[in-house]
Amino acid sequence: MSDQPAVLCLRFRRIGGGLPDSAGYEGLLALLGAFTPVVEAAPPGAALADVSGALRYFGQDAAGLASVIRVRALALHGVDCAIGAASNPMLARMAARQATAGTTFVVPPGEHAGFLASKPAAALDGVGAATARTLCGYGLDSIGRIAAAPLATLQRITGVRTGRELWERANGIDRTRVVPNAAARSIAAERSFPRDELDPEQHRRALLSLTEELGARLRGDGQVCRSLAVSVRYADRTGYATLTRSRTLPEPTAHSAALTSLAYRIQDSFALQRARVRGIGLRAEGLHDAERAAHQLTFDPVDERARRIEAVSDRLRARFGPQAVKPGRLAA
Repeated sequence: MSDQPAVLCLRFRRIGGGLPDSAGYEGLLALLGAFTPVVEAAPPGAALADVSGALRYFGQDAAGLASVIRVRALALHGVDCAIGAASNPMLARMAARQATAGTTFVVPPGEHAGFLASKPAAALDGVGAATARTLCGYGLDSIGRIAAAPLATLQRITGVRTGRELWERANGIDRTRVVPNAAARSIAAERSFPRDELDPEQHRRALLSLTEELGARLRGDGQVCRSLAVSVRYADRTGYATLTRSRTLPEPTAHSAALTSLAYRIQDSFALQRARVRGIGLRAEGLHDAERAAHQLTFDPVDERARRIEAVSDRLRARFGPQAVKPGRLAA
């Protein structure tokens, strides 16, 4: 793999705040497709693009091409971009997290060690809170220290496979590639609070609005999902941390009530009493055609009534807009 920055990670934000809607997001993916066919969607507000061919075609470096993309996204979609550019997807994602809206952060060739060294262990892709605590317990509290640790030591601490992956990532090695047309595998949405939100009822309302949104999108696209992943971004002693957990549904579905029930159970499993929550995200994973999904008949009149109401609500939303019908809990 070339060390030249040829992978872009783009994070989209509408002017005035917020993520692009689903139609706007599809338009942004199409915009990227005009530069390169190798575009991997990361809904609801990000994407990866391998622009190695585009750099040669346009005669630009990564920063120059990123500027062109940003201008077009702003002019055509009213969306600004924070862009990270690096030689592989992992470094590009980490660079994008460091970039601010309207800027491009480039990890130059051969300088990934300096870029990574001072970052905390939890900032490394694939390192969750539990793994970070384990590493910190052995004094490996930064990516630089992980990179300098003997491979055998990491493997004793975290296991053979995980230890090798940690060592490689800490040394800037990422063997993954940008996978074109990856959007169909999952869809996601998120809700952000203007300040740290302590009220559990507001957390619940945000999660309900997410399951309603994703359920409607799935049904509109004729799809069902196999599992849900809930992410909660909250304040802790070191700044902000994100917890993510996923669970499989009893059967593939796009039924909002089933999605809400599972999402609530996942949220409860975090046990974040009095957490200062800044944002909640929901991802529906394992998508496939609804026509091929089996539905277990329950003969439950309550469930059947809910599904009929849901079908009528979908028709009203299609005619009068997404806010035409909503649960009473969200309308209050």
